[in-house]
This record gives sequence, structure tokens and C-alpha cells, in this order.
Amino acid sequence: MQALLQQAQKMQQDLAAAQQELSETEVEGSAGGGLVTATVSGAGELLGLVIDPKAVDPDDTETLADLVVAAVHNATDAAQEIQKDKLGPLAQGLGGGMPGLF
Repeated sequence: MQALLQQAQKMQQDLAAAQQELSETEVEGSAGGGLVTATVSGAGELLGLVIDPKAVDPDDTETLADLVVAAVHNATDAAQEIQKDKLGPLAQGLGGGMPGLF
């Protein structure tokens, strides 16, 4: 029983370390051939957004909005892949997936 508790505690520590590592990892996504670039943490938090002045047309803000959404979506997808790589094996060790994480 003691070994099982130690194993669970180790897995909990590994999970916390992986989550910390994810929060410190930065991932970029872009749209419009690099006109808009979004940076998110491995945990999915939006950290930055860079918009090339060429993407700004006061008469067409809808396209700019679409590019921003696409860049953020692209970066978030990349962050989710990193989450699966880092946390997937840990989640399996805990008896299955982690609801709401992926």
C-alpha cells in the first residue's frame, strides 16, 4: 500500500512539474503569411500578438479580425499538441484522460 501511495505522489509531482513547464513554454501561430503572429503559453494563455502594418486596412477591419482569430487558433492548436505530448503519458498513468484539458 505504501508503494502505491508513493507512486501516486510521484505522479502528482511529475504532473505539477509538467504543468509548470507548459506554463513557461511559448508557442507561436501565424496567419496571412505572417502578417499576424500570436504567441501563447504551452498552457494556452495568449501572451502576445504582433500585427504587421500591411495587414491594417481601416476600410477592411473584418479581414484583420479574421487574421487575428486564425493566428490565435493556430497557436492554441500548437499549445494543445504540446499539452498532449507532456501530459498525455501522465494522464494515462492516472487512469485515463484528464477531462477538459484536451
